[in-house]
Amino acid sequence: MSAVPLPASLYTDTACPAPLTPSLNADRTASVAIVGAGFAGLSTALHLAEMGVDVCVLEASEPGWGASGRNGGQVNPGLKFNPDELLARFGDDLGRRMIEMAWGAPDFTFDLIRRLGIDCDARQNGTLRAATNALTFKAVSATADQCAAHGMPTRLLDADETKVATGTGRYPAALYDPRGGDLHPLNYARGLTAAAEKAGAAVHGNSRVLSARKQSGKWFLRTEKATLTTDKLLVVTNAYADGLWPDLRKSLVPVYSSIVATEPLPEDLAARILPHRPVLYESGHITVYYRLDKQNRLLMGGRGPQRALGNQTGSLDYLKRYAEVLWPALKGIRWTHAWNGQLAITPDHLPHLHEPSEDALIYLGCNGRGVALATTMGKQLAERLAGGQSTRIDLPVTGIKPMRFHAFWSVGVHSAMLWGRMKDRLGI
Repeated sequence: MSAVPLPASLYTDTACPAPLTPSLNADRTASVAIVGAGFAGLSTALHLAEMGVDVCVLEASEPGWGASGRNGGQVNPGLKFNPDELLARFGDDLGRRMIEMAWGAPDFTFDLIRRLGIDCDARQNGTLRAATNALTFKAVSATADQCAAHGMPTRLLDADETKVATGTGRYPAALYDPRGGDLHPLNYARGLTAAAEKAGAAVHGNSRVLSARKQSGKWFLRTEKATLTTDKLLVVTNAYADGLWPDLRKSLVPVYSSIVATEPLPEDLAARILPHRPVLYESGHITVYYRLDKQNRLLMGGRGPQRALGNQTGSLDYLKRYAEVLWPALKGIRWTHAWNGQLAITPDHLPHLHEPSEDALIYLGCNGRGVALATTMGKQLAERLAGGQSTRIDLPVTGIKPMRFHAFWSVGVHSAMLWGRMKDRLGI
């Protein structure tokens, strides 16, 4: 069974060479096995290896093949919900820990990149969450008030300040958080892989796990060519969950997000678009997000066709048209790349942590905030796997809940996108 190559994108065309991750060709043992080599799996493997734990990662294709190597490259703070709602839902102790973990995740991520010396164009130039109408202005303002009340270094920009920051008069306000930023996600995934291997972790690509069974206190993971026997197991397959773990695939919706990228923009034009190089995502029912990379390419992302794309820039013309609405000077600029991939959306829009037994963990569902969240949770997952269930972790541990009518998810996503776009246009 051959692995599916990483789909073409701007990142594959500009990435550093991939580290060697040979397939698992012979039976072996490990203290901890990790299924999935995205940011969560690689960060967990790195931190376990740095603790001296014998850890082995099994990846169906190559590290970074899923959302980790295809995302918008934004390193954003926070969760879907405001701090006060997290406190109301999860109580003062866990709620405050969730806030500290999620909003501090970019700092953790950039600190890790600096410590490891990963060359991935990482820049901590901040995140803008932009209001698009009166309704989202109220939402962004409420978030700004709560962030300020919790002592966060955020600032609400008015319409004039936002125009200066973005080069467009589209937005009535934006919440600026200096902790955010951007990076080259595939180079980051490959850098994490190399760092984990250097620390002592084994990372095997082209090693899809076909079955996982527990017998006599051990886990037996079977691939096409070999079996890995391990004491503890972590499953971090995210949107690409298959039938390996019962009902896991049905507990989330794998939503396609699409990105188009321009050729490097002339310096004078780039200076008028996000002049200080923060990243931006719009507040609304259907999110559009964008950034200028280190080579002055504009990357525009949003919901697109709910199917795999080749490098078909024509499939995402709506994103190009919107970019030209924001910045008319882009007309005539060449768009060179288009790609997409799936991210995991959970019904409650929160990351899910499952612990079906004392020796098994499952983590998924960053809901579009995976670069920072998955990296940060990797350290906590490693500590939990090494220290056991008494080790504190900054997410609620829940059971797996399959969604009703999951077989119709693609129809539901399409309908939700159409309805969401209509509500955004109407400002409701």
